[in-house]
Amino acid sequence: MVSANRIIPFFDYPGLFKRQEKEILDTLHNVLRRGAFIMQKDLADFERNLAEYTGAGYAVGVANATDAIQIGLMAGGLNPGDEVIFCSHTMVATASAIHFAGGVPVPVEAGPDHLIDPGAVEAAITARTRAIMPTQLNGRTANMDALGAIAEKHGLQIYEDAAQALGSKFKGQCAGTFGVASCISFYPAKILGCLGDGGAVLTNDQEVYRKILLLRDHGRAENGDVVLWGLNSRLDNLQAAILDYQFKNYAEVVERRRVIADMYQERLGGLERLFLPPAPDSNPEHFDVFQNYEIEAENRDELKAYLAELGVGTLIQWGGKAVHQFRKLGFTQSLPFTEKLFERMLMLPMNMSLTDDDVEYVCECIRTFYENY
Repeated sequence: MVSANRIIPFFDYPGLFKRQEKEILDTLHNVLRRGAFIMQKDLADFERNLAEYTGAGYAVGVANATDAIQIGLMAGGLNPGDEVIFCSHTMVATASAIHFAGGVPVPVEAGPDHLIDPGAVEAAITARTRAIMPTQLNGRTANMDALGAIAEKHGLQIYEDAAQALGSKFKGQCAGTFGVASCISFYPAKILGCLGDGGAVLTNDQEVYRKILLLRDHGRAENGDVVLWGLNSRLDNLQAAILDYQFKNYAEVVERRRVIADMYQERLGGLERLFLPPAPDSNPEHFDVFQNYEIEAENRDELKAYLAELGVGTLIQWGGKAVHQFRKLGFTQSLPFTEKLFERMLMLPMNMSLTDDDVEYVCECIRTFYENY
């Protein structure tokens, strides 16, 4: 029953800790007692487990996913002025990492699946284009066959913003393993989240890996000699230990999110005024992990306000603006499909604190809204 007294937050940040309080505190105490704070065994263990899980040759923990994108681009040889094509439906961090790596970010349209449109990518290629960077958004991997064919045809590199896509697959291959390098985010609201900022770079290239190791730690080689200009971007060992503990149950967490997505599909799929993400297993080429559940909704703003009145938290990604709409950053592109998408899209609750009853309530509220609006 719809009730104004019920509260279902979009994400329960306190619950992230409370559900595993003893285990997290035990993990922290173990690290603290050893005085193992920077680049210790916990980080090495987590990096090894992350690489094994994704099938990447190498994984390197860094301070956050934005640094991970920038370091990956720098290690991959991006030159000043090189253009990198990316989807405007992404966090501004994707573009800022390209900018601070010396490149020129070139935003293009999203497609109906909210991921980068391969046709728009090819249309944006110029003599200065060096790379394509798809954002593997909401826990879904883009059509990497199409993007790979474009890259091969034009002699371009591929980098991936896989911040939201740990474990997502296209044709059985994990997001983050298709190109020169990629990023993974461990922001607290991610499926695998730490208790602060954190990220990782994935690569299959040994030389790129070696350069990433230098770039994350001031350009210092193992002998202490500084051999290039680097950053200070090391994944904190406390966070690595927490992540490695949580990683043990990652498959179960992903499966639960897919169950929630199935429930949304079953209960909301018949509403003509909603456009839902693809259901789990609806396309055998894709394995989605549902970092987010992003719908398109008619009367989106009214629906969002109605749900808020009934205690249901929702979110519009990126504050309601695509990257190219931040005109003060110098973007001048017009991307009509993406702009229209940003007038309709809305994220429903999708996290491990949700019970089946919570999901039923969210769906009941949405159905009631459209029955009466």
